[in-house]
Amino acid sequence: MFRRRHRLSKASEFDAVFAHKIRKSRGPITLHLRPNDLPHHRLGLSIGRRVGNAVTRSRLKRMIREVFRLHHATMPMLGEAGYDLVISARKHDPMTLDAYRAAIIDAMMDAHAVQVRRDG
Repeated sequence: MFRRRHRLSKASEFDAVFAHKIRKSRGPITLHLRPNDLPHHRLGLSIGRRVGNAVTRSRLKRMIREVFRLHHATMPMLGEAGYDLVISARKHDPMTLDAYRAAIIDAMMDAHAVQVRRDG
C-alpha cells in the first residue's frame, strides 16, 4: 500500500527537492533526490500533460508507485534518514514494470552516491 506518510503533498516539499539539485535520468525517467529527517522515503510525482492523455499519465503514475511500494524498503538510506524523491517523465512508449524498476533503482543508486560524496 502507498501510504500517506510516503507521499510528498505540499508544493514547498517539491520545491525543496528540486532546489537540492541532485538529478539523475535513465531513459524517460528523471529522479530528483533530497535527504529528509524521517526514517523512511517519500515519493512525489510530477507527470506533465506532454507525457500523454489522462489514461497514459495515470498508468505511468500507478507503475511508478508500484515500483516505489515494492522497493522502498531496500532503497539506500543516508544513515538513519530517508530521502524525498520526485520522479518526472518525458513522453515515451509504455514500458514494463521491470523496465521502470530498473530505471528508477539505477537512478536512485547514482543519486545516493552523489549525496554521500556531498556529505563527505
